[in-house]
Amino acid sequence: MIQIQIFVNNPYQENSYILYDETKECVIIDPGMYTAAEQNEVVNFIKEEGLKPVLFLNTHCHIDHVLGNKFIFDYYGLKPQFHKGELPVLQAVPAYAPQQGFRYELSPEPEVFLPETGFVNFGSSSLELVFAPGHSPAHLCFLSRADKFMIGGDVLFRGSIGRTDLPGGDYQTLINSIQNKVFTLPDDIVVYPGHGPETTVGYEKQYNPFFNR
Repeated sequence: MIQIQIFVNNPYQENSYILYDETKECVIIDPGMYTAAEQNEVVNFIKEEGLKPVLFLNTHCHIDHVLGNKFIFDYYGLKPQFHKGELPVLQAVPAYAPQQGFRYELSPEPEVFLPETGFVNFGSSSLELVFAPGHSPAHLCFLSRADKFMIGGDVLFRGSIGRTDLPGGDYQTLINSIQNKVFTLPDDIVVYPGHGPETTVGYEKQYNPFFNR
């Protein structure tokens, strides 16, 4: 069974995730840590739990989700994996980071790009890739059907949806992704978003104002 640890990082209050199972292998997803204190919190948790980071994933590559990418690479020797359609998004970060007041340490680029469909594996667990563009050009979510959850990035929030006014965003594409990729999942799938509290597929189908007007 996959355990989930959430860290809220950086001024955007971005949710970074560590997933691990009984083998103690773990996956780091969307490391947004920016300050030394935020970095230490993640490192200390991994040490205290005796975890071994083996996989490093980005749902997408907006600045708030990649601020800790270089730190993870420097500390654990892992390069991020994401869909190749997000590479221009990552490469754009150094140009706008200073305008937003961030010291941005250049993220390494992937050696392995993720496809639109398939699985990534760690320990005795696997995560299914769910391609859900719209907030960004090639956003991926990571689904565990066995443990009934999805790491959703900035696609769907409790009572809301991801922004589409950023470069590479498209409102209708995002709506289609949610309706065709997320809302077709079982109602009891818990969605852990890139910001804010978790929700469920069923709750959002019933109450999300973007779909119940």
